Amino acid sequence: MLDPELLERITARRAELDELEEQLAKQLAEVRDERDELAVAERVHERMSEQPADERASAAPMPVQVGGQALMLVPHRRSGAEEATLPPDCQRILAAARQAA
Repeated sequence: MLDPELLERITARRAELDELEEQLAKQLAEVRDERDELAVAERVHERMSEQPADERASAAPMPVQVGGQALMLVPHRRSGAEEATLPPDCQRILAAARQAA
């Protein structure tokens, strides 16, 4: 017959190992997800590097229809453009960011 103390230690160790196995399985899933994301990023980088630089620079953002109006989801801003050319909401956001700093 097994010693009750030994049986208790075996049971406790089994519980520890089960918990460790669960943690490692979760960690492995997270690593695999991140590796998949990196593979996508690599493919995007490859495609972007194949696209000529002048073609990327000339690609203008496309407006979308919101409430019957054509709007830019993210306003396009070229270097050297004045802040006054941005939509009023963007100007308010920039002003708030400056005040917060």
